[in-house]
Amino acid sequence: MTAARTSMKALELIAASTFDLVEMPVPEPGPDDLLVAVRACGICGSDIHGMDGSSGRRIPPLVMGHEASGVVECCGSAVTDWSGGDRVTFDSTIYCGQCHYCQSGRVNLCGNREVLGVSTPDFRRQGAFADFVLVPARICHRVPDEVPFEEAAFAEPVSVALHAVNRVKVREGESAVVVGAGLIGLLVVQALRRAGCTNIIAIDLADERLELALQLGASSTLRSDRENVLEKIRTLSGGEGPEIVMEVVGINPTVELAVNAARKGGRVCLVGNLASSVQFPLQAAVTRELEVLGSCAINGEYPDALAAIAAGEIDVKALTSCVVPLSEGASWFARLHEGREPLLKVILRPG
Repeated sequence: MTAARTSMKALELIAASTFDLVEMPVPEPGPDDLLVAVRACGICGSDIHGMDGSSGRRIPPLVMGHEASGVVECCGSAVTDWSGGDRVTFDSTIYCGQCHYCQSGRVNLCGNREVLGVSTPDFRRQGAFADFVLVPARICHRVPDEVPFEEAAFAEPVSVALHAVNRVKVREGESAVVVGAGLIGLLVVQALRRAGCTNIIAIDLADERLELALQLGASSTLRSDRENVLEKIRTLSGGEGPEIVMEVVGINPTVELAVNAARKGGRVCLVGNLASSVQFPLQAAVTRELEVLGSCAINGEYPDALAAIAAGEIDVKALTSCVVPLSEGASWFARLHEGREPLLKVILRPG
């Protein structure tokens, strides 16, 4: 099947930190693809950090955007379980399904992994800041009727948070520290509470984010620049420190804090990767026999994420700063990049 329209609007990164709302052809689905009419697409922190070219993963020209939801416009000839009009969201990772990692159930580590809305010297995948986006049917998931498209667009970051929490295997009643109360950190707070943590300490530099963390399930909060954080963490977690520490920033000071905060035998999960490399407090990790885990993307958490959003177990409305037309996307990218406003998630709406 082919789309009724032949051209579409797209917000294209045409040079470093420079966008243009352009007209381009509607992509033709291959046999195993869905053409999705995008109804909502969130601006991810990785888009903000990558738009200036510093990450090497947003090489222009490129249509970014991987946190999206919409309606199936048409299906490839080999697709039998989707129909036009179906409500849909999709994984950001395009996995091959054939390599050793995919065959062993770890699709997030796919040896041929590509990512929607990302371009590198090795691949280019156009994303969802457009009227339409082309995605393989194998990465798609049905959106419940009761979930608005703007909330369904959160399925990707919610899945990232759920995957990270799944990595640490929470036991009922454990305590946890979340270092970094940005969007993913605030989702991790909620995912930890949902998994059974009863004492959750959120740490950040921004008062408004810490206030929101309390609303979303944190037991207490700390400003990392105003107090003896390690001493306070131990006081708030029974003197030993927490069983679990989730690091959701990815820079030297926060990784050091995360490792030093965990109790002996505790688990530290590294979720943030703002810096490509950091200094690591090796002796603290070794002598206290910490489990240090990495968490990469998503590995099957989408159905649980959509169920959690539908049930209100994870509140994404509280994290939505605004919903604006796609045509205003360039100005909102600039505002997010400047970082002067307490914005969390900006959703772009095509059409």
